[in-house]
Amino acid sequence: MKSKLGLASVLFIGASLLLKVSGLIRDMVIAYYFGDSYIADAYLAAFIIPNMFILFMTTGMKNAFVPSYIEALEENRGNYHFGQVMKGTNVISLVVTVLGMALAPYYIPLLYPEFSAAATEIAVWVSVIFFATIMFVGINAVLEAYFDAKNKFSLSMVSQIIVIVASILAAFLFARQIGPYSLALGYTVGTVLSLLFKWVLIRPAKAVIDLNGKLDWLEVKHFYFVFIPVGLTVAVGQINLMVGTIFASQFQEGAVTYINYAKNLVHMPQGIFGVTIATIIFPMLSKAIATDDNKLFKKGIEQGLTTMYFILLPSIVGMLVLMPNIIALLYQRGEFTTSATMATTQVAYLYFGSVLFFSLNNVINKGFYSLKKGNLILMISLTSILLNFVLNYIFTAWIGYRGIPLAASVNALFYVGAQLVIFLKLVGGLNLKKVTIEYIKITAAVLVMVAAILPIKPIINDLSNLMQIVIVGVIGAIVYVAGAYVTKVEAFQFVWKKFVGKKGRKRESTS
Repeated sequence: MKSKLGLASVLFIGASLLLKVSGLIRDMVIAYYFGDSYIADAYLAAFIIPNMFILFMTTGMKNAFVPSYIEALEENRGNYHFGQVMKGTNVISLVVTVLGMALAPYYIPLLYPEFSAAATEIAVWVSVIFFATIMFVGINAVLEAYFDAKNKFSLSMVSQIIVIVASILAAFLFARQIGPYSLALGYTVGTVLSLLFKWVLIRPAKAVIDLNGKLDWLEVKHFYFVFIPVGLTVAVGQINLMVGTIFASQFQEGAVTYINYAKNLVHMPQGIFGVTIATIIFPMLSKAIATDDNKLFKKGIEQGLTTMYFILLPSIVGMLVLMPNIIALLYQRGEFTTSATMATTQVAYLYFGSVLFFSLNNVINKGFYSLKKGNLILMISLTSILLNFVLNYIFTAWIGYRGIPLAASVNALFYVGAQLVIFLKLVGGLNLKKVTIEYIKITAAVLVMVAAILPIKPIINDLSNLMQIVIVGVIGAIVYVAGAYVTKVEAFQFVWKKFVGKKGRKRESTS
């Protein structure tokens, strides 16, 4: 079982990396064709609203369905529960699609009154196309949640890669003819292809899902009573992003673009490692709750928090040092100018707090969801929307659109702090002394890493951006690993045994 979980972890990390790389390529394509123009602003602003529902369905579904399905399996009614959730979600997705498409001409001008007539028209039609996709997103979400419950994490990632790749190909083929609509239509086609991909995989084992009979609204209602608070909590992040975009739209052309590119790039470590670690420990936490193993549950949370910090902190600090080089290497071509690179870099620096805090919060959230206590964090999430609005108002009045990422980082600190306090009361505390000692060791190793790479930067400044990134990255990684080894960071030993030590033992047994 452990070997299978280890393989699933490796596959999931690989799929996560491919997903983030494909998402990065999509942003590079948008930057190449549309730069920091009003067209890019309109597309990115319009995508946020339907994406709020997409995340509500996908991420929210996984967080609610995995524990409910595992519990249903324990009661020998997993197939029935799976089928009823599927049918209920189909109905709800269709309703969201119809309402979203019909109301787009009204909410776009309301949310972005500073947009020009041309930008508003683009945003409306892009939003309509994306909302038309949600009827397929709902089915996809249930199937992806089922695969996660079976520890087949990489399959849901691969299906998302299909969606992004379709968007990229559509842009390459049709961006010159139909502009940003090519990306939206490509997303729709990719979603349908993704659904077909998953349906082909699940069809040979169709006995796992029972779609016969009438819709059991009592079963659906019981599931959605858990799912809605969880989904709303996930959507809160997108609502906060929308608040930032609304504030950004009040500034000069390109501000929305800088905010989105910087956020997506800086949050890459969270998307690759943060979500990966949280997703991998989720079935273990759910199993611990189902078997009433409180010791295992707490150990899983503590391991998740320390492993997350061990991997995330050096990643985001390294990006902080190399950020101008990274943005220039990835985006500065086509319609994306040097001034756009400088503006995006300034925004990116201020997003680092949100990456670290929200990544740690992923682990805490999984603990809440495993306990089916997602409703407890909903109030904090709703409060964070109000706080985010206030912080955006204060910080944008102070430093313009650069106040938006600063507001996100401060808000993230409040969010994770408030949820940790509630979680500790809920589970009767964690071994915070052990976690704190681990954090001190990891921070010390990162400081040693920074001390080693900062003097190197001026020496290699004349080299290409790619060479600077490679040199600093390799030296930084070597120094950090050595520091973690010397200080005996347990998270380092855990990762080493899981992915490297296991291979070494296997080679010894075959020699």
